[in-house]
Amino acid sequence: MPPGGAGDLDRRVTILRATTTRNEFNEPIQSFVALATVWANVRDASAAEAYRAQEVGAEISTRFTIRWSSQVADVDARDRIRYGGRDYNVTAVRDLGRHQWREIDAVARGESGHELSEGAA
Repeated sequence: MPPGGAGDLDRRVTILRATTTRNEFNEPIQSFVALATVWANVRDASAAEAYRAQEVGAEISTRFTIRWSSQVADVDARDRIRYGGRDYNVTAVRDLGRHQWREIDAVARGESGHELSEGAA
């Protein structure tokens, strides 16, 4: 559901795009660079803990709603979102309305020793 108005877009998020560069040994190195910093409505969808072998990992699913623009029109699952000091892997992107909103589902994962909390700002 799109936000009710511009006032609902009250969080700054940065969309990151994967790029490949080469190091001094001509080996490909992948890094993420800022594609756009935009206002968003942020809603935590769920939090879960997964126990695998002896590893405990926490993940939080979050839904980001942003205004559609040509700058963010091609955001997809290869991209990431940085919000609240955490990077989220994009899992799904939907258009809401015709060139009005983009709804982005993303997951942040905390590894051992890095706890996640819902509602991080």
